[in-house]
Amino acid sequence: MEKNSKMKKISTPHLGFTLIEMLVVLVIIGMLAGLVGPKLFGRVDSSKVQTAEVQIKMFKGTLETFRLDVGRFPTQAEGLQVLNHPPLEERARSRWHGPYLDEDVPLDPWGNPYQYSLPGSNSQPFALYSLGGDNQRGGEGTNADIGLLPPSQ
Repeated sequence: MEKNSKMKKISTPHLGFTLIEMLVVLVIIGMLAGLVGPKLFGRVDSSKVQTAEVQIKMFKGTLETFRLDVGRFPTQAEGLQVLNHPPLEERARSRWHGPYLDEDVPLDPWGNPYQYSLPGSNSQPFALYSLGGDNQRGGEGTNADIGLLPPSQ
């Protein structure tokens, strides 16, 4: 039995991508990342400043609650830790209704502890602030101190 050698060629659709198509897509993605990336990373610093401001406002409210319960603000020696751990003074311990924070006292957005001292400036009873991105007094921009600042020295 002899078969007819005339067979129809069936063309298959193009499957996959060529190397050129892949390179074009990667170049486009790279260009988009180059345009959008710096704008997004520039906002990271400003979002840290906003986070610090919000946390300081939260601390201020918590310190006011502590004052209403205990009758005074925490001493400088007690610091912010007294919001989660009862004070050593017996009278204050008996009036303490904490913990006042759900978790341990957080660090500022740059990973440094918040500064707490007595008295504050501009008739504030306390100073509560972050030293900013450089972790040093003063500074400008994201390195500036943020919060309820102490009296100028």
